[in-house]
Amino acid sequence: MKKSNKGFTLIELMIVVAIIAIIAAIAIPNLLRSRMQSNEAAAQGNLRTIVGAQVAYHAANYEYTGDFGDLTGATPPFLDGNWDVPKSGYDFVLGGDGENFTANANAVNYGVTGSKGFFTDASGVIRYADGVDAEADSTPIGQGGG
Repeated sequence: MKKSNKGFTLIELMIVVAIIAIIAAIAIPNLLRSRMQSNEAAAQGNLRTIVGAQVAYHAANYEYTGDFGDLTGATPPFLDGNWDVPKSGYDFVLGGDGENFTANANAVNYGVTGSKGFFTDASGVIRYADGVDAEADSTPIGQGGG
């Protein structure tokens, strides 16, 4: 009489688990890196939106503003949404005066939500700094690998 061998041996199961662990070890870092890159792209897009809102505000009021409330509270608003909370892993900070504004996109946690800080002002040039908040003298994106 033949003995029927149904099921998997312990070694076969251990090999399958090891293969899954190897695939996960390769895939998870790539997923996290892709997420940081998408957060950084969203931060740059949001800074472009802020610049557009500031230009429209300046056209209507002959000055820039350093307060998100002026941009979101106008009728009609120049900018939508709540900018006091992080968006895609970045905090947005608006400053400046009637002659010029500054806008920063600072990663909530550098190395986790983003690897770069971004800065722009009335010039519209977006600048970046690796691992820290960017400033007016930081490298413009498109130069130096940013």
